[in-house]
Amino acid sequence: MTTLLSLLTLFLLVLVITITLLFYHHQQLLKTRAHLMREAMRNREFTFSLPTSGLLPGERALQQALNDLGQDISRLVAQNEVESWQRLTRVLTHEIMNATTPIQSISQAYLRSPKIVGTPYEEGIRAIYETSSGLAHFVASYRTLTQLQEPVINTVYLAQAIERVKSLYPTLEWRITIPSSVTLQADETLLRQVFINLMKNAVEAGATAVALTWDKEKVLYVSNNGTPIPAEMRREIFIPFFTTKSSGSGIGLSLSRQLLMMQGITLTLEDTAQSSYHVTFALRPNS
Repeated sequence: MTTLLSLLTLFLLVLVITITLLFYHHQQLLKTRAHLMREAMRNREFTFSLPTSGLLPGERALQQALNDLGQDISRLVAQNEVESWQRLTRVLTHEIMNATTPIQSISQAYLRSPKIVGTPYEEGIRAIYETSSGLAHFVASYRTLTQLQEPVINTVYLAQAIERVKSLYPTLEWRITIPSSVTLQADETLLRQVFINLMKNAVEAGATAVALTWDKEKVLYVSNNGTPIPAEMRREIFIPFFTTKSSGSGIGLSLSRQLLMMQGITLTLEDTAQSSYHVTFALRPNS
């Protein structure tokens, strides 16, 4: 009887110690999660999505709510940035056009004047005219950022839409993992333009392979094996006119984000690229 009691006592002691250690380990995991989310918020990386497996029902619901909140904040921040850049671009293009139009008109008139043609002044006035014309053309090309057509939303079969873009880049190695039944509520023409912009950027970055993957969270990942984007440039790539290429316009990604936002889709650059690739963008429908 004494031996049985001792064994029972030992069993209860081991059980208590085990439960205590498991509880402590679980609390440490929750503490780590809190630290990761705090750091993500501090670094303005709102697209974090921590796993909910291994959590109790209440904790799982809370983690999912925090994941969703991060996505909502990221969407609102992106929308605010787009609207701010639109307002700034609208003001700048208006003021620059107001300044260059009369210069262009007056210099053109002087170039047609017999008093100027063939004189030493002609070359200088022509330089003024060509410079003002070039600036006007430059500004006009960026009006697309503030004068976008309204999307016509329809049901788009995603795999089919991508196949139409695939034919434009036959030299790329394509890996498409999208069920044929997957659809988006979007404007197919504008959506195709976004894919073209992403492929064009990939090719210009030296990519030879791309991958488009639809995951169970209803997110489309677009990856390429081109030159990785440096950490210090990750936040700048969606800023209008920002480019690392000598011949780049700097509006491709900004324009793509705006086009998608008009269709209820958020475009982000993932912190970690998918396996075998260097850069991964994510297209997340808002609903």
